[in-house]
Amino acid sequence: MKTVILWVCINVIALGATPAFSQVIKLGTVAPEGSPWHQAMLEVAQKWKELSGGRVTVRIYAGGVAGDEKDMLRKIRIGQLHATALTSVTLLDIVPDIEAISFPMFIRTDGELDYVIEKLGAEFEARLAKKGLKVLHWSTAGWARFFTKEPVMTPADMKNRKLFFWGSDTTYVELLKTSGFNPVPLAITDLLPSLQTGLVDSFAAPPTAALSFQWFALAPHMMDLRWQPLAGTTVISMKRWHRIPPDLRPLLEDAARKVGARFQKRIRELEQEAVVAMKSHGLKVHAVPPEAEEKWRTLVREKAYPVFVGPRFSKEMFDTVRSLLDEYRSMNP
Repeated sequence: MKTVILWVCINVIALGATPAFSQVIKLGTVAPEGSPWHQAMLEVAQKWKELSGGRVTVRIYAGGVAGDEKDMLRKIRIGQLHATALTSVTLLDIVPDIEAISFPMFIRTDGELDYVIEKLGAEFEARLAKKGLKVLHWSTAGWARFFTKEPVMTPADMKNRKLFFWGSDTTYVELLKTSGFNPVPLAITDLLPSLQTGLVDSFAAPPTAALSFQWFALAPHMMDLRWQPLAGTTVISMKRWHRIPPDLRPLLEDAARKVGARFQKRIRELEQEAVVAMKSHGLKVHAVPPEAEEKWRTLVREKAYPVFVGPRFSKEMFDTVRSLLDEYRSMNP
């Protein structure tokens, strides 16, 4: 009897010491540990822990240990993960119209990108919510530029390269092939070993990513052309989000959005710093003359536009983004 009483007392004490609610959010990311994106996630995790009094903790699986973005999205669907950071490369599989933001050589500056997301972010968030994902904040990986083993200036030069292609988008891969390129579809986590073995010798990525993952060392020539912005979001399963008490949700979302906004500014500074750091370790940056840039624009107009605008994402969204860009450019000549 004494043993039973002691057991009951211990459990009563334990229950009294346990918060009425506690939850662990499992968040996966391809960003390596110590990278700017990982640091931003750690900051959000710390703020959530503080704001919730320890009731909400975030466990981060960095460096692609939980798989590529598509793998992590699948794991969210089956409950193995609860949250992840997704770039437009994967977001377009959920809401195709998001691809209008990352269409090559369409949006040209950071200001334009911010303006378009400011105007269309709420609409995209509503569409993602219908797919079971709550957007915590928008972010960017930066501007994709081409990194190659040998210097590249024009589309004709790139046709001689073995170009890494992120994912298994058969339509996009076929477009590249019919345009004379040699795409090699792979997961992002396979890029470094593929560069090491020679399976690929070129890729498109933001400078911060090229530095963080050390890809640039094996493709030390960067074409200084803003190919496309890689916008992204950090999302959490709507089911998991609704398990958090209603009074906590606005606090946590506000904290995430504030960190995201500050990180957005910082990543743009880091992009320039990354180029300087890589140049000190052998990277060669090649300015693109106007005539070469026009060849890339012609390629997009003649080859990409008919395949993407309409068949993949709506012309209505393309026209909406174009209208917003005209509006922004008229205000910022």
